[in-house]
Amino acid sequence: MNKGVFIFWSLFIGVALFRVLTSLHYSAPDISECLKHEVRGIGVVTVEPERKDSGQVFIISAEKLFTAISSTSKDYSHECGHDVSIRAKTKLYPRFAFGDHISFIGKVNKPFNFSNGDGRSFDYTGYLAKDDVFYEMKSATVSLIQDASTTSSTFIQALSQKLSSYLFILKRGFVSNLDKALGEPHSALAAGLVVGEKAALGKDLLDDFRTVGLIHIVVLSGYNITIVGDALRRALSFLPRLWGITVGGIGIALFGVLVGGGATVVRSCFMASVALSADIIRRDYNVSRALIFAALLMLIQNPMILLHDPSFQLSFLATLGLILLASPIESKLTFITEKCGMRGIVASTVATQIFVSPYILYMMGQVSIIGMVVNILVLPFIPITMLFVFLTGVLGFISVYLSYMFGWVAHLLLSYELFMVNNFARLPFASAHLPVFSGWWVAGFYIIFTAVYFVCIIKKK
Repeated sequence: MNKGVFIFWSLFIGVALFRVLTSLHYSAPDISECLKHEVRGIGVVTVEPERKDSGQVFIISAEKLFTAISSTSKDYSHECGHDVSIRAKTKLYPRFAFGDHISFIGKVNKPFNFSNGDGRSFDYTGYLAKDDVFYEMKSATVSLIQDASTTSSTFIQALSQKLSSYLFILKRGFVSNLDKALGEPHSALAAGLVVGEKAALGKDLLDDFRTVGLIHIVVLSGYNITIVGDALRRALSFLPRLWGITVGGIGIALFGVLVGGGATVVRSCFMASVALSADIIRRDYNVSRALIFAALLMLIQNPMILLHDPSFQLSFLATLGLILLASPIESKLTFITEKCGMRGIVASTVATQIFVSPYILYMMGQVSIIGMVVNILVLPFIPITMLFVFLTGVLGFISVYLSYMFGWVAHLLLSYELFMVNNFARLPFASAHLPVFSGWWVAGFYIIFTAVYFVCIIKKK
């Protein structure tokens, strides 16, 4: 490593570390006069609402909050807060969308951490704080403000909000087409595979996916993004090289916005973009370096995800496991056929399971025992399933009959995948549960692994 590269990475890591250390002590905006009181307010929906059977949940960027002038009055004229983000839950109807200007009324409270039955706790306040959300309304009454003017202060903000709104409208139309052609629960799984819309699957089915180790296919993980990126690359192969790579990069970015831009999506889209950029300047694409570069940039932008975002933590560990272990493991599995990518799937599954299982056990106390088997049986069919789901949703904008034609094939593939999940999840040994244990055991695992890995590299050299 030359001096310039060393200085670059040292500064980059130093800035990220400084940002993480300064984020350890965060403070919420002071709206103490609003707390535990019924308030009225106006604001904007800043994320695509998550819809469940019990209602819809979204984040409100509240411009102003008002309380009543007395406990017996309904005159909400006393301003108690402004410019604060609130997580609100309201009834399923009427439905709201990203960018909607709304008025709302409800009781404001601070969120609190919670524990499950075995004593493990979840830092819920930190999880919300990473997105600058420090308050919530658990039962809000919300109404749409018609013909509201935009609150964006700059042209770029207004353009970004308008683009995001159009993409979310497109996403809702796509999901609606899947609902018509496939029906539940197939349409819910299809929407989870292609656009990350997992809420409609329901808690029981989501728990089954976790039990069999397939939850990564319905939360739009790096696996799904990889499939999308490869499809874009192939679809644009007829264009001149520079144009194809540029359009592909824009397509990946728009897809990331379309599906909500979570930590896993941002990381995967960024890595795909780095790969495309490397191709433009004709330099070798170092995937481990790209992963670290993406993670450091994300930490500089939002340092709180390091400690408070399980999605970022698990996606980083899973990708690192693939980079470090997949190839060595695959080289040892010569007894497994390479047809349909079976050897690669087995190697990838083993690599990610080895790397994420200690942390999942620490966080949740549960890890899938049969995950490897189910992944081998299901993953080879996911790319073709995503293709037919995509065609079903897109053709629904053109012709219902064409949508149904491709939807029949998609329904068949989705039925097979749901059958595997439902039946394997019912096995008594499908997953293992462990009591609470110290996080030092997890840290020890990764420290020992790192030491062994570098020793092997040194011996190999």
